[in-house]
Amino acid sequence: MDVEILARLQFAFTTAFHYIYPPLSIGLGLLLVVIEATWLWTKNPLYHQMARFWTRVFALTFAIGVATGIVLEFEFGTNWATYSRYVGDVFGSALAAEGIFAFFLESGFLAILLFGWDKVGPKMHFFATCMVALGAHFSAIWIIVANSWMQTPAGYHIVGEGMEARAEITDFWAMVFNPSSMDRLAHTIVGCWQAGAWLMVSVGAFYLLRRKHAEFAQASVRLGVIVSLLASGLTLVTGHTSAVGVAKNQPSKLAAMEGHWETGPNAPLHLFGWVDAENETTHGPAIPGMLSWLTYGDPGAPVTGLKDIPKDERPPLNMTFHFFHIMVAVGFALIGLAAWAAFALWRGNLAESRLLLWSLTLSVLGPQIANQAGWWAAEVGRQPWIVWKLLRTSEALSKVVTANHVLASLIMFTLVYLLLFAVFVFLLNDKIQHGPDDADLQPTGKLALGFKTAATAPAGREGGAL
Repeated sequence: MDVEILARLQFAFTTAFHYIYPPLSIGLGLLLVVIEATWLWTKNPLYHQMARFWTRVFALTFAIGVATGIVLEFEFGTNWATYSRYVGDVFGSALAAEGIFAFFLESGFLAILLFGWDKVGPKMHFFATCMVALGAHFSAIWIIVANSWMQTPAGYHIVGEGMEARAEITDFWAMVFNPSSMDRLAHTIVGCWQAGAWLMVSVGAFYLLRRKHAEFAQASVRLGVIVSLLASGLTLVTGHTSAVGVAKNQPSKLAAMEGHWETGPNAPLHLFGWVDAENETTHGPAIPGMLSWLTYGDPGAPVTGLKDIPKDERPPLNMTFHFFHIMVAVGFALIGLAAWAAFALWRGNLAESRLLLWSLTLSVLGPQIANQAGWWAAEVGRQPWIVWKLLRTSEALSKVVTANHVLASLIMFTLVYLLLFAVFVFLLNDKIQHGPDDADLQPTGKLALGFKTAATAPAGREGGAL
């Protein structure tokens, strides 16, 4: 393989592996805020126990996420030096903002969140939890802003010519609020909320299957299902607005996602299938006019087809098509599963259905698959551009890095990342097998000041279920 393919494979592998962890951190951060707020409000020790347990899981995902993310920044300089020089003024400012406004905020208060249980008061600890969650969300903001600028550049001008050309910011806020950034940010964030929520649901369902920690498990499943239902609904809304933006700003990507060839009205929406690039057709069931209606609110509205896109500007068609449809299919499956679980909770018979509990236990894989497929669809669908209509991926490589260099580092990273993943799975399994500590039902140190036990809590505020 040539250096371009290897460099792209390396960046794709390291990014995809890294992207397992930030969604979990962001989603768990939100859930920790809800749990600790519920504890402060109800004074029910169950929520203190939940906060302690899920904080340990959060710390694990945060640590692995930081370790795996550092590599990506070095790859910009080693494998993609031309790209880094071209967009350094733009991309560097967003990464700097991520470090200043997000990472330092998150990591600074993380020490209080992890080690301050017996050393600070409950309100101070809750504030630290909020700051950690906010920092995790800020991190997503700046990374998505940087990536969205690559999809829909704005607020810049090009200085220099030829190999010396580079983009410079002319309007910082136009760069931040580029045409796709807010839609993509919203869609990414709710996907992260689902990742955290389904992890909580999965662990709770596992305990119910094992008939362990029943009260903790019921509360975890209940909170996770509530958040997943909310996030699922928002996913539909943000996914729709993102697709409308893609149709406007990146018509070749939308055409590839849907395997749509002919420009014109009544554009069909393919449910699944196979894109035959050679014969310029897509095989599979489709709903006539649905793509036009979803995109423009009018079945008669024309949608750009692949035949109007130059062949050298078309993305890899089947990869874009299938990753997009995997994301959509898993998203709807999670909505159905959340609705099933919510109905069972309402009926009070969740623990009686082993099929449902097994489905919920395995549900943790769903958001990961959907998030990964969505990222691949977005990035593969942008090809052949690394910066849309400005810089091709083939032109962004470092000039001095050889295929052997990239292959050697790819093999090394694969082995190291597999080891990290094994460590992550081992430690996560160890925490889950151990379960919540009964000692955490009773706060100690400064957290215990002013808190009553569940037995002496005021009537109506002792917590019950979420």
